[in-house]
Amino acid sequence: MKMDDSMIHGSVEPGFEKVKTAFVENFKQGQEVGAACAIYHKGKKVVDLWGGYRDIKSKDPWKEDTLVLVFSTTKGMSAMAMALAHSKGYFDYDEKVSTHWPDFAQNGKENVSVRQLLSHQAGLCAIDEPMDLEVLGNTEKLAKILAAQAPLWEPGKKHGYHALTLGWYESELIRKTDPQHRTMGQFFKDEIAKPLGLEFYIGLPTEVPDSRIANMHAPMYTLRMIFNSKKMPKAFISAFMKKGTTTKRAFSNPKVLGKIPMYNTRAMRRIELPAANGIGQVRDIAKLYGIFSMGASEIGIKPETMDAITKPAKEPQDGRFDEVLQSESRFSLGFLKPFPECQFGTSEKAFGTPGAGGSFGFADPETQTGFAYAMNKSGFYLLVDERQKALSDAYFGCI
Repeated sequence: MKMDDSMIHGSVEPGFEKVKTAFVENFKQGQEVGAACAIYHKGKKVVDLWGGYRDIKSKDPWKEDTLVLVFSTTKGMSAMAMALAHSKGYFDYDEKVSTHWPDFAQNGKENVSVRQLLSHQAGLCAIDEPMDLEVLGNTEKLAKILAAQAPLWEPGKKHGYHALTLGWYESELIRKTDPQHRTMGQFFKDEIAKPLGLEFYIGLPTEVPDSRIANMHAPMYTLRMIFNSKKMPKAFISAFMKKGTTTKRAFSNPKVLGKIPMYNTRAMRRIELPAANGIGQVRDIAKLYGIFSMGASEIGIKPETMDAITKPAKEPQDGRFDEVLQSESRFSLGFLKPFPECQFGTSEKAFGTPGAGGSFGFADPETQTGFAYAMNKSGFYLLVDERQKALSDAYFGCI
C-alpha cells in the first residue's frame, strides 16, 4: 500500500532529516501499513515519526498516541526490568536459578544459572505440557509447568532462541525474588514505567481502549513466509514447518500464540507474555533504551549491572549456532548482541531485541543512542528487517 507524504507526521531535529526521508520512502515503496520510529541521542529526542494506518480495514490513521504490539521487542523491555532487579540485589547473574526457585531444580535443571537462562542456553525453549490462555493467566499453574520442564540439551552447552518461554521464566524469577512477589508486568509498571512516565504495558489494562492500538496486518503469514524464503534462513523455514523439530516446538505451545491475528484480540492483549506481547508507544521504547544507553542511574541501575549488559556475550560451549533459529545468533542477559550476521549500533556494547514482523529496539552506549521502530505490517526477516535497517543506517549516517 503506497502512501504520500500527507500520511506522515512528527518531527526530526535539524541534522536528522535523512531518517525522515528513509521513513517516508518505506511508505512510498508500499512496505508499510502503519509505523513509527523514535530515536534519542544523548538524552534528547531527535526523531519522533509516525504515519499510515492504525487499522487497514477502517483506514483509521496511526496517531501520535497510537500503541502497538511489538512481539519479541518486548524481550528487551523485560531484560531491562531484569537488570533493575539485579541492581536491587534480587539475584546475581551467576547464581543458580534454583537458589531462589527450589522447584526449578527438576529434570536436570539444578545447576542452571540465571545467566544461562537469560542467554537462551538453558534448553528450555519449548514446553511439553499443553497450555492455553487460561494457564498463562494463572501464575501458580504456569510456575509448576515451567519448573517441571526438562531441558532439550545440556544447559550451557548449546543455545536456542527461547521465543516464548523466556518471559515466563523471567517473570517467575522476579516473582520469587521480589519482596512484593510481583509479576513481570506489575514490576515493570511500578519500577520503570511509572517513574519514567512511559506508556508500555506487559499485560494490557482494561482501561486502555482497543481503538488506540494498531491492529497487526499479517494475512496468510505462514504461507507468505514460504514465498519470502530468500529473506529467512531456509533451514529455519524447513524446521518451522516440520512437526517435532526443536524450532517447531519452540513456537507451538500454546498453539494460539503462533497465530498473529489472535494478537489483535483482547484475550491475547490482556495476559502477560513478557517475551511476546508488550504494547506501548514506540517513542517510549526509544526513551527507555536511551536512558539505558547513558547508564540508567536515575532508576537505580548500578554500574556493575551496566558493565555486565555491555560486555560481549558469554557464548555456549558449542558456539553460536542457534538450535531454534537454525542460524547463528548471540544473546546475553535477555538481549540480542551484535554479531557479524546481525549488526546494530556501533560496537559490541550495543544491546536490544527485534520482534517478529520487523520491530526493533536497542541501545548503543558508544553513541548514547536509544532507537525504536515498530509497524503493523509483518515482514519476513528473522532478525533485522530492511525497513528498520534503512532507518537506523540513516540515523548513524547523521551522527
